[in-house]
Amino acid sequence: MATGTRDERGASSFLPEHRTLPALREAARACRGCDLHARATQTVFGEGPRSARYVLVGEQPGDREDIEGAPFVGPAGAVLDRALEEAGLDRALVYVTNAVKHFKWTPRGKRRMHERPSYGEVTACSAWLEAELDVIEPRVVVCLGSTAAQAFFGASFRVTKAFGRVLRGPKDRAFVVTYHPSAVLRMRTDVERDAARHEIALALRLAMSVGDATREASARAD
Repeated sequence: MATGTRDERGASSFLPEHRTLPALREAARACRGCDLHARATQTVFGEGPRSARYVLVGEQPGDREDIEGAPFVGPAGAVLDRALEEAGLDRALVYVTNAVKHFKWTPRGKRRMHERPSYGEVTACSAWLEAELDVIEPRVVVCLGSTAAQAFFGASFRVTKAFGRVLRGPKDRAFVVTYHPSAVLRMRTDVERDAARHEIALALRLAMSVGDATREASARAD
Protein backbone atom coordinates (compact mmCIF):
# COMPACT_ATOMS: atom_id res chain seq x y z
CA MET A 1 0.00 0.00 0.00
CA ALA A 2 1.37 3.41 -0.94
CA THR A 3 2.17 5.76 1.92
CA GLY A 4 -0.65 8.23 2.55
CA THR A 5 -3.26 6.08 0.82
CA ARG A 6 -6.45 5.39 2.73
CA ASP A 7 -7.46 1.75 3.23
CA GLU A 8 -11.22 1.45 2.70
CA ARG A 9 -11.35 -1.46 5.15
CA GLY A 10 -10.60 0.86 8.05
CA ALA A 11 -8.08 0.15 10.78
CA SER A 12 -8.63 -3.61 10.85
CA SER A 13 -6.15 -4.25 8.04
CA PHE A 14 -3.38 -2.57 10.07
CA LEU A 15 -3.76 -4.68 13.22
CA PRO A 16 -0.70 -6.81 14.00
CA GLU A 17 -1.03 -10.57 14.17
CA HIS A 18 0.44 -10.63 17.69
CA ARG A 19 -1.82 -8.51 19.91
CA THR A 20 -0.05 -6.81 22.79
CA LEU A 21 -0.30 -3.15 23.76
CA PRO A 22 3.23 -2.35 22.53
CA ALA A 23 2.59 -4.18 19.25
CA LEU A 24 -0.73 -2.40 18.75
CA ARG A 25 0.79 0.98 19.55
CA GLU A 26 3.61 0.45 17.07
CA ALA A 27 1.27 -0.79 14.33
CA ALA A 28 -1.10 2.13 14.83
CA ARG A 29 1.65 4.55 13.83
CA ALA A 30 1.16 3.45 10.22
CA CYS A 31 -2.65 3.42 10.25
CA ARG A 32 -4.31 4.78 7.11
CA GLY A 33 -7.78 3.48 7.89
CA CYS A 34 -9.43 6.88 7.40
CA ASP A 35 -8.46 10.26 5.99
CA LEU A 36 -7.67 11.84 9.38
CA HIS A 37 -4.08 10.59 9.36
CA ALA A 38 -3.24 12.94 6.49
CA ARG A 39 -3.48 16.14 8.59
CA ALA A 40 -2.57 14.81 12.02
CA THR A 41 0.96 15.10 13.39
CA GLN A 42 0.92 11.51 14.61
CA THR A 43 -1.22 8.67 15.89
CA VAL A 44 -2.12 9.14 19.55
CA PHE A 45 -2.59 5.70 21.04
CA GLY A 46 -3.86 4.78 24.49
CA GLU A 47 -1.68 4.75 27.60
CA GLY A 48 -1.80 2.84 30.84
CA PRO A 49 -1.07 -0.57 32.36
CA ARG A 50 -2.05 -3.84 30.76
CA SER A 51 -3.53 -4.79 34.16
CA ALA A 52 -5.87 -1.77 34.32
CA ARG A 53 -9.29 -2.53 35.79
CA TYR A 54 -10.78 0.54 34.16
CA VAL A 55 -10.48 1.87 30.62
CA LEU A 56 -11.46 5.50 30.05
CA VAL A 57 -12.43 6.27 26.45
CA GLY A 58 -12.60 9.82 25.10
CA GLU A 59 -13.42 11.17 21.67
CA GLN A 60 -10.13 11.98 19.93
CA PRO A 61 -6.78 13.65 20.69
CA GLY A 62 -6.75 17.43 20.83
CA ASP A 63 -4.10 19.89 19.71
CA ARG A 64 -1.74 19.25 22.65
CA GLU A 65 -2.22 15.51 22.43
CA ASP A 66 -1.49 15.55 18.70
CA ILE A 67 1.78 17.38 19.32
CA GLU A 68 2.89 15.37 22.37
CA GLY A 69 1.62 11.98 21.21
CA ALA A 70 -0.19 11.10 24.46
CA PRO A 71 -3.90 11.13 25.41
CA PHE A 72 -5.45 13.66 27.80
CA VAL A 73 -2.40 15.85 28.38
CA GLY A 74 -4.08 19.15 27.48
CA PRO A 75 -6.75 21.26 29.26
CA ALA A 76 -9.31 18.44 29.14
CA GLY A 77 -6.72 16.15 30.67
CA ALA A 78 -6.33 18.56 33.59
CA VAL A 79 -10.10 18.37 34.17
CA LEU A 80 -9.95 14.59 34.03
CA ASP A 81 -7.10 14.54 36.54
CA ARG A 82 -9.18 16.60 38.99
CA ALA A 83 -12.17 14.30 38.53
CA LEU A 84 -9.97 11.25 39.12
CA GLU A 85 -8.58 12.84 42.27
CA GLU A 86 -12.10 13.61 43.51
CA ALA A 87 -13.14 10.03 42.83
CA GLY A 88 -10.05 8.64 44.58
CA LEU A 89 -8.82 6.83 41.49
CA ASP A 90 -5.12 6.94 40.62
CA ARG A 91 -4.62 7.78 36.94
CA ALA A 92 -1.55 5.54 36.89
CA LEU A 93 -3.86 2.57 37.45
CA VAL A 94 -6.27 3.25 34.56
CA TYR A 95 -5.88 2.93 30.81
CA VAL A 96 -6.83 6.09 28.92
CA THR A 97 -7.54 6.12 25.19
CA ASN A 98 -9.80 7.62 22.52
CA ALA A 99 -12.35 6.31 20.07
CA VAL A 100 -10.42 8.03 17.26
CA LYS A 101 -6.62 8.03 17.28
CA HIS A 102 -5.94 11.05 15.02
CA PHE A 103 -6.67 14.73 15.64
CA LYS A 104 -9.43 16.13 13.41
CA TRP A 105 -9.20 19.88 13.13
CA THR A 106 -10.08 22.93 11.10
CA PRO A 107 -7.89 26.05 10.81
CA ARG A 108 -8.93 29.29 12.45
CA GLY A 109 -6.22 31.82 11.83
CA LYS A 110 -3.05 30.31 13.26
CA ARG A 111 -4.98 27.97 15.55
CA ARG A 112 -6.11 24.40 14.92
CA MET A 113 -9.64 24.02 16.20
CA HIS A 114 -11.13 20.69 17.21
CA GLU A 115 -13.68 19.25 14.79
CA ARG A 116 -15.89 16.39 15.89
CA PRO A 117 -15.15 13.14 14.04
CA SER A 118 -17.95 11.65 11.97
CA TYR A 119 -19.55 8.36 12.90
CA GLY A 120 -17.89 6.86 9.82
CA GLU A 121 -14.48 7.93 11.11
CA VAL A 122 -15.27 6.48 14.54
CA THR A 123 -16.27 3.21 12.89
CA ALA A 124 -13.16 3.15 10.71
CA CYS A 125 -10.99 3.46 13.83
CA SER A 126 -12.97 1.03 15.99
CA ALA A 127 -10.63 -1.95 15.42
CA TRP A 128 -7.92 -0.28 17.52
CA LEU A 129 -10.29 0.35 20.41
CA GLU A 130 -11.67 -3.18 20.28
CA ALA A 131 -8.15 -4.59 20.25
CA GLU A 132 -7.12 -2.49 23.26
CA LEU A 133 -10.09 -3.77 25.25
CA ASP A 134 -9.47 -7.38 24.20
CA VAL A 135 -5.88 -7.17 25.48
CA ILE A 136 -6.68 -5.39 28.74
CA GLU A 137 -10.02 -7.06 29.55
CA PRO A 138 -11.08 -4.29 31.94
CA ARG A 139 -13.79 -4.70 34.55
CA VAL A 140 -15.46 -1.46 33.46
CA VAL A 141 -15.25 0.87 30.45
CA VAL A 142 -15.98 4.55 31.15
CA CYS A 143 -17.18 6.45 28.08
CA LEU A 144 -16.27 10.12 28.30
CA GLY A 145 -18.78 11.86 26.06
CA SER A 146 -21.17 10.92 23.29
CA THR A 147 -18.61 10.01 20.62
CA ALA A 148 -17.01 7.41 22.88
CA ALA A 149 -20.40 5.99 23.84
CA GLN A 150 -21.59 5.90 20.23
CA ALA A 151 -18.51 3.86 19.31
CA PHE A 152 -20.06 1.04 21.36
CA PHE A 153 -23.81 1.70 21.31
CA GLY A 154 -24.45 3.27 17.91
CA ALA A 155 -24.93 6.74 16.45
CA SER A 156 -28.29 7.38 18.11
CA PHE A 157 -26.99 6.92 21.67
CA ARG A 158 -27.46 9.90 24.01
CA VAL A 159 -25.23 10.35 27.05
CA THR A 160 -27.77 12.15 29.25
CA LYS A 161 -30.09 9.12 29.24
CA ALA A 162 -27.37 6.93 30.75
CA PHE A 163 -26.15 8.98 33.73
CA GLY A 164 -25.96 6.94 36.92
CA ARG A 165 -26.53 3.63 35.16
CA VAL A 166 -24.35 0.62 34.44
CA LEU A 167 -24.85 -0.55 30.87
CA ARG A 168 -24.00 -3.85 29.26
CA GLY A 169 -22.34 -3.46 25.90
CA PRO A 170 -20.37 -5.51 23.38
CA LYS A 171 -18.94 -8.78 24.74
CA ASP A 172 -21.09 -8.24 27.85
CA ARG A 173 -18.68 -5.63 29.20
CA ALA A 174 -19.84 -3.17 31.86
CA PHE A 175 -20.02 0.45 30.72
CA VAL A 176 -20.51 3.75 32.54
CA VAL A 177 -21.18 6.92 30.56
CA THR A 178 -20.54 10.55 31.51
CA TYR A 179 -19.47 13.93 30.15
CA HIS A 180 -16.27 14.43 28.20
CA PRO A 181 -13.90 16.61 30.26
CA SER A 182 -13.79 19.17 27.43
CA ALA A 183 -17.50 19.82 28.05
CA VAL A 184 -16.55 21.13 31.48
CA LEU A 185 -14.28 23.70 29.84
CA ARG A 186 -17.18 25.00 27.78
CA MET A 187 -19.40 25.67 30.79
CA ARG A 188 -19.94 29.38 31.36
CA THR A 189 -19.77 29.59 35.16
CA ASP A 190 -17.69 28.06 37.91
CA VAL A 191 -20.82 26.52 39.40
CA GLU A 192 -21.63 24.78 36.11
CA ARG A 193 -18.05 23.62 35.68
CA ASP A 194 -17.86 22.23 39.22
CA ALA A 195 -21.18 20.40 38.77
CA ALA A 196 -20.11 18.84 35.46
CA ARG A 197 -16.72 17.76 36.81
CA HIS A 198 -18.47 16.28 39.84
CA GLU A 199 -20.69 14.30 37.45
CA ILE A 200 -17.55 12.79 35.91
CA ALA A 201 -16.23 11.93 39.37
CA LEU A 202 -19.53 10.26 40.25
CA ALA A 203 -19.29 8.13 37.10
CA LEU A 204 -15.77 7.12 38.05
CA ARG A 205 -16.93 6.16 41.53
CA LEU A 206 -19.75 4.11 40.01
CA ALA A 207 -17.21 2.34 37.81
CA MET A 208 -15.07 1.61 40.87
CA SER A 209 -18.03 0.16 42.75
CA VAL A 210 -18.82 -2.12 39.80
CA GLY A 211 -15.18 -3.13 39.60
CA ASP A 212 -15.08 -3.94 43.30
CA ALA A 213 -18.25 -6.02 43.01
CA THR A 214 -16.78 -7.90 40.05
CA ARG A 215 -13.61 -8.64 42.00
CA GLU A 216 -15.58 -9.93 44.98
CA ALA A 217 -17.71 -12.14 42.74
CA SER A 218 -14.58 -13.56 41.11
CA ALA A 219 -13.02 -14.24 44.51
CA ARG A 220 -16.14 -16.12 45.67
CA ALA A 221 -16.17 -18.14 42.46
CA ASP A 222 -12.54 -19.18 43.05
